[in-house]
Amino acid sequence: MAKRLLDVFASAFGLLLLAPLFAVMAIWIRLDSPGPVFFRQERVGRDGAVFRIHKFRTMRVAPGAADAAITVGADPRITNAGAFLRRTKLDELAQLIDVLRGDMSLVGPRPEVPHYVASYPADVRAKVLSVRPGITDPASLQFRNESELLARAVDPEREYREVVLPAKLRLAVEYVDQATLAGDLRLIGLTLRALIGSRQ
Repeated sequence: MAKRLLDVFASAFGLLLLAPLFAVMAIWIRLDSPGPVFFRQERVGRDGAVFRIHKFRTMRVAPGAADAAITVGADPRITNAGAFLRRTKLDELAQLIDVLRGDMSLVGPRPEVPHYVASYPADVRAKVLSVRPGITDPASLQFRNESELLARAVDPEREYREVVLPAKLRLAVEYVDQATLAGDLRLIGLTLRALIGSRQ
C-alpha cells in the first residue's frame, strides 16, 4: 500500500512539475521528424498482464520499428532529438504516465517485450512478474550503457539473450526478494544522481 501511494503521489507530482519540459520535448520531437510524440510498445507487466509502455519517441517512424526489442549503438533510425533524449534518459520519463495508471511502479524490474518474457525460466518468470515493473531498478543502473555494450558484440541479439538478459533477471530476482520502501527510495536517489551526471 505504501509503495503504491508513493507511486501515485510521486508520478502525479512529477507529471505536473515536468509538464513544461515535456511540452518542449514534444515540440522538438515533432519538429525533428514526422510521427507521434510517444513511442508505444507492448510490455509484460504484473501477473503477466500486457500493457503498452510510454516513451518519448527517439527514432524515425519506419515499418517494423515498433517490433524491434533492442537498439544497438548509433542506430541510423535515431533522430537528433532522440540521441539527446536517449543519452540523458529523458525519453523514459514518459513512463510516469504508466506509473500513475497503475501499469508500472517507480521502482521494479524493467518490463520486457512478450517474446523475451516467454524465454524466462518458469520460477524466475513467476518471481519477476509478481510485482509491478518499474522505471528504474538495479539492472537499469548497472546496464545504463546497454546499447553501447551490445554494439561491441559480434551478435547483439545473442549477447542480449545469453549474457545481458540473464544478468538482468538475477538482479530482478534479488530486488523482488529484498524489496523495501527504503531500498526503493535509495534506488530513486541513485537514478536521479545518474541522470544529473549524464547531463554534465
